[in-house]
Amino acid sequence: MDQPGLCTHLRAVKELKVATEHVCEECVKHGWDWLHLRTCQTCGATLCCDSSPHKHMTKHFHHTGHPVASSAEEGERWLWCYQDEMMAEY
Repeated sequence: MDQPGLCTHLRAVKELKVATEHVCEECVKHGWDWLHLRTCQTCGATLCCDSSPHKHMTKHFHHTGHPVASSAEEGERWLWCYQDEMMAEY
């Protein structure tokens, strides 16, 4: 994403990683439910959003430092940088 005004983390995304399975990898392990999914643009992990009870993608960011996630929801085309709290549509 090379758009003016974007943070360096969002601009660094050159090839979009997409969810291979539409489940939260962590919620499945525990039998929990989730609302929406996000895919990490560093490692490709697909985890639940902050509207979900366990907020696994935010926990993933804090644990790994991987700053950018995309929506894994059909029809949604955006990225979120956790470090800079910035969104970009694509």
